[in-house]
Amino acid sequence: MTAKFAIPAAVGLALALPVTPSLAQQGADAASCMPQGPFARPDYVSVEPLADGRVTFRLCAPEANNVRVTSNDLDPWVPGGFGGGERGLPLARDETGLWSVTTELPVPPDTYRYNFEVDGARVPDPMATTFSRERSGINSTMEIPGEAGAFQTLREDVPHGVVSRVEYVSGALGTMREAYVYTPPGYMNGNESYPVLYLVHGAGDSADSWTSVGHANYILDNLLASDSAEPMIIVMPFGHTPQREDTDMLANTDFGDDLHQDLIPFIDSQFRTIADRDHRAMAGLSMGGAHTLRFGLPRPDVFSHIGVFSMGLGMGPDDVANYTTQNGEALERAAGELDLVYYAMGTDDFLYGTVAPTRAMLDEYGIEHVYNESGGGHTWINWRRYLHDFLPRLFR
Repeated sequence: MTAKFAIPAAVGLALALPVTPSLAQQGADAASCMPQGPFARPDYVSVEPLADGRVTFRLCAPEANNVRVTSNDLDPWVPGGFGGGERGLPLARDETGLWSVTTELPVPPDTYRYNFEVDGARVPDPMATTFSRERSGINSTMEIPGEAGAFQTLREDVPHGVVSRVEYVSGALGTMREAYVYTPPGYMNGNESYPVLYLVHGAGDSADSWTSVGHANYILDNLLASDSAEPMIIVMPFGHTPQREDTDMLANTDFGDDLHQDLIPFIDSQFRTIADRDHRAMAGLSMGGAHTLRFGLPRPDVFSHIGVFSMGLGMGPDDVANYTTQNGEALERAAGELDLVYYAMGTDDFLYGTVAPTRAMLDEYGIEHVYNESGGGHTWINWRRYLHDFLPRLFR
């Protein structure tokens, strides 16, 4: 007697193959959101912008008990949990093990970092194709298309620069360091030399943050295409230095030592730079703004243009006094020698209270500055726009 059996349709293998226990199990799990074959791909969209501007997030996790989507960039659309509130949005599970949630509010066009939290563990989106490193760990990134965010998006109709990752030996710190370097369109096939902007990220981020989530390269590409900025090299260093006892992250002189003793000479030796202070600028956000205040503003012999985003002096009672005691003479020189000091802050930023003492210090030393006060808080939504406003002011 010959036994008869049917091979489940979900098993996408030739009829000649024997039915193994693992394949039989796959057939039994055909209703699962998990891929149903050795080479199958998950059949769902993890981030879906809807026609009304809201966004649906999805994650296939049949064995999970609790799934949330989390983000430090999407508050209030995805609560950030600051101040003790709920963090993230909880997802609901369907019968296949696919979890999903849709934001209550439309998400404005821009670029955002996000992750999933699965039973308490942070997990990058396994369906994502773009990611952004932090000081430790990684985020998924997504871009919501739209006119409001077009200034920082990758466009097919404009020439593009190249972003390179470089490593160099830091004699000041006794270790290898990294930086990301943007060179403008035409650099690779030319012999022209360019001015340089040193652009520093904030606390918790990494050397790739200004490109992977800040889109500095796309912002400058688009400005150059409209002849709104000068071609330049952008150097994006790692703002954190090796930890050691009794150092303050914002006032840590190790970063300044590495910048001036090692990174700038390395860049000038490896790239076609115009290696003088008239063609060199420094800017940074948050912690990078603190680095700029301490290692850029008092160095008019090295930099001619300065930008500080979402950072100021005055967080402690003696902060301004200590700063001016250390840098008074240099600030007097800066007043007469700097071509631009640009200062930007959002009114909802938790550091907004540092604006008044910082601007008063600049006024005291006669340092003229452009002040850009925006809405919003301590977010990449603001920092990309500050950079977009800052770049056209450089080297012109």
